[in-house]
Amino acid sequence: MDFALRPLSFEEIEGWKDDDPSSLFPVMARCLEHIRGTKPYKTGSLGITADELAIVFEAAGMAKPASAGEARRFFEQNFQPFFIIPDSGRPGLVTAFYEPEVEVSETRSEVWCHPFYRRPPDLIDIDDANRPQGFDPSYAFARETKEGIGYYPRRQAIDGGYLEGKGLEIAWARSRVDVFFAHIQGAARLVYPDGSIRRITFAAKAGHPFTGIGRYLIDIGEIPPEKISMGSIRDWLAAHPDRQGEVLWQNPSYIFFREAPVEGLELGPVAAAKVPLEAMRSIAVDRLIHTFSSPFFIRSQTLTHLTGGRPFARLTMALDTGSAIVGPARGDIFTGSGKQAGDLAGNVKNDADFIILVPKSAAGRFF
Repeated sequence: MDFALRPLSFEEIEGWKDDDPSSLFPVMARCLEHIRGTKPYKTGSLGITADELAIVFEAAGMAKPASAGEARRFFEQNFQPFFIIPDSGRPGLVTAFYEPEVEVSETRSEVWCHPFYRRPPDLIDIDDANRPQGFDPSYAFARETKEGIGYYPRRQAIDGGYLEGKGLEIAWARSRVDVFFAHIQGAARLVYPDGSIRRITFAAKAGHPFTGIGRYLIDIGEIPPEKISMGSIRDWLAAHPDRQGEVLWQNPSYIFFREAPVEGLELGPVAAAKVPLEAMRSIAVDRLIHTFSSPFFIRSQTLTHLTGGRPFARLTMALDTGSAIVGPARGDIFTGSGKQAGDLAGNVKNDADFIILVPKSAAGRFF
């Protein structure tokens, strides 16, 4: 492992005694239902198994805490905290993501002309079993043709009409920038002219690596590094409509969606762990290292705008992942849905402490 784990007591965790993790009990119940009823989560390289987590979640179903103190005691009785120390010596890092709301139409017009696409039939999953010799090993998707397997077209080619006429459009947006940022978030609420709301979520990607357009705008001198944020990028794109293609195409990655049920607008979208996200309590992690549904206490002295001016110090659960989320102490906090959540998410890039809570049945392996 390229990191170490240092055991802690809960008394040593700054901010723990002020947290109220009660809202995670319904989340644990949903994760348990998925693990037991559908499919266990894949075990990350750290080695914590879904079954070890599920046993604790079964106990949580009987706990029914009546206060924040009782909720904390449940975690204290069932988990052992470990501080994650990356070998790099650098602190952990948190960013944030949200579920955008995008105005759309079911039909194309001059106004509604930017599509959200379903997964194309010529896009296939690729792994070591079917990967052609010399094919980039980082790619998990590829294009299948009569001639064989190759790379899927990039964002510029798809924006240029590669998928037109194939009947893959879910809906049409008026703004290509809105579509682009829905790709970045991996999910969206679609708001139709009659006021109805439908959800879409990640189905697949073209396979090409994600490239942040913020770095490009910094490199060409358009936005100073200290001013870069989702808000400043959006403002620049709005002010330079003739250069949107130049900038957006710097990110060749392209996301395809599937329609998802709206289980309740108070819940977040269903993400990679196949359960709805809980705002301010769900994080995306590196799934190669960590197992979905693992609890993490995250504390950031400098991240204050999510918690009313106080340092962010909350127990969260690992319910999602992302291509930019790499490393043992790297997380992406889900801030919620809609514009206000987007405003909150767009300004998060902070050093943070990551403390993973390991079920006591597994903790002996890490001392």
